Amino acid sequence: MLGRVLLTIDALGMCFGTLYADCFNETHMFNPRWRPHAKFHNAQTVLLAVMLSGLTLYYTWRQAKTPELRREFLFASAITGSIYWLAGLLSILPPGTMGVDPEFGGPGFPQAPIFVGFMTAGLAGAWLEYR
Repeated sequence: MLGRVLLTIDALGMCFGTLYADCFNETHMFNPRWRPHAKFHNAQTVLLAVMLSGLTLYYTWRQAKTPELRREFLFASAITGSIYWLAGLLSILPPGTMGVDPEFGGPGFPQAPIFVGFMTAGLAGAWLEYR
């Protein structure tokens, strides 16, 4: 049960954290200096996080008829619950990217510990349930 709770925390953090951080503040969607195409990709990323969150919750709590199927569901939960965070961690690697724009205190990458924390919760949750 603890594993499912950790996967749920991961999924809820992905859904609501992304909405809060990337939609409902002045740094992203409501930043008048952002071009429309940048806002398009921001919306794409947020919607991807919301969909991955839904899939994580679905596979975390879906009833399985066999232990083998339950393990498959947990594997799916581990993937859908961690891929967004992994992509976020890797997004700092291309030249010219920053975790925070200079106008808001950058350069910096304050998201990294948040990404690692939620990803760890999801992967640990899947492992606890899988074993």
